[in-house]
Amino acid sequence: MKAAIFVEPGRIVLDEKPIPEVGPLDALVRITTTTICGTDVHILKGEYPVSRGLTIGHEPVGIIEKLGSGVEGLIEGQRVIAGAICTSGHSNAALCGCHAQDGPGTPHGWKPLGGWKFGNTIDGSQAEYILVPDAMANLAVVPDGLNDEQVLMCPDIMSTGFSGAESGGIRIGDTVAVFAQGPIGLCATAGARLMGATSVIAIDSVPERMARAREMGADHVIDFRTTDPVTEIMRMTSGRGVDVAIEALGQQSTFQNALRVLRPGGTLSSLGVYSQDLTIPMDGFLAGLGDHTIRTTLCPGGKERMRRLMDVIASGRIDTRPLVTHRFKLDQIEEAYELFSSQREGVLKVAITP
Repeated sequence: MKAAIFVEPGRIVLDEKPIPEVGPLDALVRITTTTICGTDVHILKGEYPVSRGLTIGHEPVGIIEKLGSGVEGLIEGQRVIAGAICTSGHSNAALCGCHAQDGPGTPHGWKPLGGWKFGNTIDGSQAEYILVPDAMANLAVVPDGLNDEQVLMCPDIMSTGFSGAESGGIRIGDTVAVFAQGPIGLCATAGARLMGATSVIAIDSVPERMARAREMGADHVIDFRTTDPVTEIMRMTSGRGVDVAIEALGQQSTFQNALRVLRPGGTLSSLGVYSQDLTIPMDGFLAGLGDHTIRTTLCPGGKERMRRLMDVIASGRIDTRPLVTHRFKLDQIEEAYELFSSQREGVLKVAITP
């Protein structure tokens, strides 16, 4: 089969690999659509280490090609998705609902980032086929009437963005600021509105993303190139600050600005992937006396999470199809990486098909 393989920092190439063998609890899924994530770009740049020869990608949409002998409740030929977080379903972490920190085989059942397997510790989805372990815990059947691009954001981007709102503990009537309106930030904006925020403030500088933020539920959009977001948000809230600030980029500047706009007792919900140490500004931290909560979140996974997200799509509460701005064939994966990495042509997400 064809697969996008990590060779070395700066090189992900399309190559040939054997189609995986199916174990008793596995499912072999033929990929019909997948995409490239910002985390894949971190891998490409060598900012996040993975093994050479690994197939990259963690956002699979496809059709069950073959099921293991012990798999129940699924049928070959069904259209399915699997979350970017691939849980064992039985570790202590998984049984606590913390699938992202799944640690089967460890003495205590926890492993940092252990649930992120696809394209990290096992072969991922930028290929013709993907082997999904613990299929009964991870595969969710796509409802009739939903096409691939409608559910493409569920495995990671939508799940992660929504989790930013959920981890922030947003309540009806809250004011929320979302720093950065990439695909995850846009889904965090939509998630904040769905959870009951009545004032959602989006911060970015790319015109296409700012326009998309309004479509996804932002009440106010701040262009940080022309307006200092901290000053403007404090003005808009009469000096009170926001109830929840969501950081969706992974930069020191956005993290510290998110902290500086929090009201006392507010929550900073951090979704960014950071490649350097963070410094906490003393003024935003209020010397540690502001009753603030800083909450980090890795994408929730598992089949029930996927089912719920697809129900949100099916209900019409949100439409993530506009996030797909470019389309490529798997044979063009290297070209797709070049475009996505450079963030040219207003790219948000790319759809990769066979």
